[in-house]
Amino acid sequence: MKRLIAILLLVLLASAAGWFSGPYLAVHGLSQAIEERDSARLVRYVDFPSVRASLRAQFNDYLVRQAGPDVAASPFGALLYGLGDQVGGAAVDTLVTPMGIGAMLQGHVLWKRGRNELQGGDAWAATEPAQPLKRAHHHFERLNRFVVDVDRGPGQPPLQVVLEPQGLRWKVVELRLGLAENP
Repeated sequence: MKRLIAILLLVLLASAAGWFSGPYLAVHGLSQAIEERDSARLVRYVDFPSVRASLRAQFNDYLVRQAGPDVAASPFGALLYGLGDQVGGAAVDTLVTPMGIGAMLQGHVLWKRGRNELQGGDAWAATEPAQPLKRAHHHFERLNRFVVDVDRGPGQPPLQVVLEPQGLRWKVVELRLGLAENP
């Protein structure tokens, strides 16, 4: 009987360790994929349809709040809001894909090369890798929701990367841009 309790306790501890280490492993893999500019590997760590839906909702909310109640109530405002929704939604749908992320990472390389941020200062050297999650803070929001706060600089709200379990893996399901906090 003691042996069965010990085995059950070990299984329970192993399960808890696997559950609580999962998001940290996902953040590490995501960080490596970004540093190596491997957009194909990002698919393993990002649920792109969920991220697109969350970004579209944030942009739509931001547009409505910026327009104000008077513009949103008028027919012309509704037409402008619909146009903004279509244009913003198309931009989100284009950029939040593995190819769109890959293009942004390539743009990051060109930006770094233009600013002469190269390894060793050699003109033919590789650029310094992108490390957006280097100084990030992590915490569990709930038992099945993990949040990574990425500092964007003074005066800016942090970017929040939200991970949730999908099967045995944890994936990014939402990016909170902090648009609601800005007046």
